[in-house]
Amino acid sequence: MKKSSLLVLLLTFVLVASGCSVKTKTDVADKTNEPAPTETVTDQSPVDIELLGMSASESDLNIIRDQLTKNGFNVKLNIQPDYGSFKAQEDAGNFDIAHSSWTTVTGNPDYAVRSLFKTGGDYSILADSEIDNLIDQAATESPEKYTETYKQLEQLLVFDKAYIAPLYISLKSQAVNKDILNVDSVRLSKSRALAWEDIDFNDTSKRDTDPLILTQAASVLTSLDPIKGNDGSINQLNTNMYVRLINLTDDDKITSDGSLSYNHTIAEGNSEYYFILRDDINFAKIDNKKAVDTGERVGADDVIFSLDRAKDKNSVPDHRTYSLHEHIKTVELVTDIASLDGIKQSSGNGTIKEALEAGLDTKINELVTDKTQADNKAGKYQVVKLTTTEPFPQVLNYLAHQSAGIVSKKQVESINTYDVATFDVNKDIPYGDQNTITEGKQYNNTLYASGPYILSSKNDYEGIFLKNPGYRKGTSDEANISTVKVRFIADTDSALSALRSSEIHLYYGVPETKYETIQSDSKLKLQSIESNAVSYLLFNTSNRDVAKSEDLRKAVLYSINQDEILQFYNNKIKAVSTVSPLVKTGNEVIADPAKVKEFLDKYKASK
Repeated sequence: MKKSSLLVLLLTFVLVASGCSVKTKTDVADKTNEPAPTETVTDQSPVDIELLGMSASESDLNIIRDQLTKNGFNVKLNIQPDYGSFKAQEDAGNFDIAHSSWTTVTGNPDYAVRSLFKTGGDYSILADSEIDNLIDQAATESPEKYTETYKQLEQLLVFDKAYIAPLYISLKSQAVNKDILNVDSVRLSKSRALAWEDIDFNDTSKRDTDPLILTQAASVLTSLDPIKGNDGSINQLNTNMYVRLINLTDDDKITSDGSLSYNHTIAEGNSEYYFILRDDINFAKIDNKKAVDTGERVGADDVIFSLDRAKDKNSVPDHRTYSLHEHIKTVELVTDIASLDGIKQSSGNGTIKEALEAGLDTKINELVTDKTQADNKAGKYQVVKLTTTEPFPQVLNYLAHQSAGIVSKKQVESINTYDVATFDVNKDIPYGDQNTITEGKQYNNTLYASGPYILSSKNDYEGIFLKNPGYRKGTSDEANISTVKVRFIADTDSALSALRSSEIHLYYGVPETKYETIQSDSKLKLQSIESNAVSYLLFNTSNRDVAKSEDLRKAVLYSINQDEILQFYNNKIKAVSTVSPLVKTGNEVIADPAKVKEFLDKYKASK
């Protein structure tokens, strides 16, 4: 009885179960025509990728190689000994990803993206109209508005298109020999280059007898013409050789302190900018290896000349900073005092004249056209008006950059007598050519410096800078130390050794790997702040698969684990893009092996 019941139940279960999959005539016919099933095989072979970098970044390159290898890449390292060799490889397209870095030395986010990512930018290898539009939009906006725009830019640049893969933000550090230098006199600025005029010895009696000895890695100088270079070989040098209309404070605020202007202000609409000039700065020149006062005042004609050539791409051969100044429309001298009284400040508080006169011992009685007629104590001033192509408050940050240094109109025009269109590098010697100040037969120093120091001469070992006797004499901005020697030491270990043996007095830009050594030396003081320097991977956009495949680029992007990099160094900060130190967008890149596999599979399937 029990067996019969069990059999019935079993037959019932089989019928019910089979009822869910009863084949129709059509099903059977279709099934017979289907090809034999095949097993899907996923390509598991690693993807070849070439990583370009310099030997100075070897630790980074090894970490990146290991992370990429772990995520399915076969990495070929292309390590170059110096920047020149690296750049040659990069320009030739001999890479898939290049280890890159950028420091925003103007303290504003537009500088962090315009030259790098805008079509036609000085250092850009991208051509993306959506990127261009977002960069231009953010440039016209106030900080309250541009945060959202830069967030959208990051989304497109990093996450959607994967044009770059961020690595980290660095600290900015310098080490000071506190037995020799007054540590309190040595500034460490977030953006601007080291200001030499403030530095002083503990023993101030040595100001005119002993040199201040600094160091930098590059011995080949791009150019001593401020608009023709924007790199580590000349940024600090030109910053101290040429005065600007305005400066940056150590925490990236715009200031007139230590500049050619007493005051500056912005008119309603954010397109007109006014500067009232000092009358106590003269150009210096070198005569028999000595710095002498030329007697030529730095004035409005020099300002107008300098900024007009800065904004003109074709003003000089190999102009490398024009994109920083392309928003300048006109620069002109103001001659009508009444006009200053009739224009309101952008803040809405008072007139342009009131803003320019704030804090002056003598109010404006007359505006003069001839710089030699300016006499501030008598109320005779020069006022310069700069108009932008569109509302662009960030133009002030660019005017604080070394490329906006004021050169002598008379001197530069007397040197640059060539035709720009037919310039011959083999015979034409432009103003600022390093060969003119290099010791030897070619030495013919034609520099005119408007800043606190002027370069007298250089060789492969060092450059010698002398105090400008016509710069703010008798004021707190006059340089303290008469001679500055910049030693060219490419190797970081050698630079640190020179610091510890007191062969140099200050090591600017100390690598994080040397912190412990410095902190263990009782005569040294380490100074550090979060910098505007971001390291990232830049993808080839022309002649490799990564140029065509977003999937391949995204696979690299999500292979990079910033947490592991931070653990290795202990003093790096997470980044998303080159604006990360300046604008907190809330974006974050998180390493994801699953996404890496997904994007690599898509890439392989597309080949």
